[in-house]
Amino acid sequence: MKQIHWFPGHMAKAMRQMEDDLKLCDAVILVLDARAPASSYNPKLEELLGTRPILYVFNKSDLSDSSVDKLISRMRESGRETIKLSALDKNAARQLGSAMEKITAEKAERLSEKGVRRALRFFVAGVPNTGKSTLINLLVGGKRAQVGDKAGVTKTKQWVRCGSFELMDTPGTMPPYLMDQSLARRLAYLGCINDDILEPDEIALSLLSELKENYFEGLKSRYGVEKGEPLAMLEGVCKARGFLLKGGELDFERGERTLIDDFRKGKLGRVCFDSEEDLKKVNLI
Repeated sequence: MKQIHWFPGHMAKAMRQMEDDLKLCDAVILVLDARAPASSYNPKLEELLGTRPILYVFNKSDLSDSSVDKLISRMRESGRETIKLSALDKNAARQLGSAMEKITAEKAERLSEKGVRRALRFFVAGVPNTGKSTLINLLVGGKRAQVGDKAGVTKTKQWVRCGSFELMDTPGTMPPYLMDQSLARRLAYLGCINDDILEPDEIALSLLSELKENYFEGLKSRYGVEKGEPLAMLEGVCKARGFLLKGGELDFERGERTLIDDFRKGKLGRVCFDSEEDLKKVNLI
């Protein structure tokens, strides 16, 4: 399978700018995708964050299964403040706000003792398409930050006021090198990497292989396929959807894109691909 690598010029510029931007911020929200939290974590970001308190948000928890709870427990055991939520759920705003107040309580107290009155500033970061802007819109109760369902929507930093906080929405940033290709492929499934640079047939077959191992029932329920080799299962997807070219040949390209799109929208069931070992790979535990 072709090696996945995506680090466009605007990301390199954003990483250089972050060090200066962080000087303005009191704390950090790192947004991860609950379906693959280790895969959607950029270790290079944490190198820039210094000693600032960090809140790890497992977003899109409505699309993840219960196995993610064990990962959250392990991160909490390692001393990392971690919550899970869906930024599309308006009821999650209170949970998120409380967690933000908790990690900045000491800073707020120090400022108060000095007689300083200002909003506490949060740096909101994560790899593309983890829902950073949607999370900010959740907090402000409206559509203030630009959102989209593809990687790289936010191109510049944005300051947003939210009650007693100010939030900086930053462009999604990938690690310069995707050393672990199993994690990189999961980023591709999730839409965190620009689809235009990917080979959809390779991504679809890899996704089918992973789903077959632990989440086959979602595939069977959606498409009626039988468990087998990934290519045979992709044929089953095409047949189930009637994706045919002239002459009766299967339209694999359409089947691949449908499979990937259905997965991203949660139509193949709730999943969590990453394990404790994956968290260890990226030094989250």
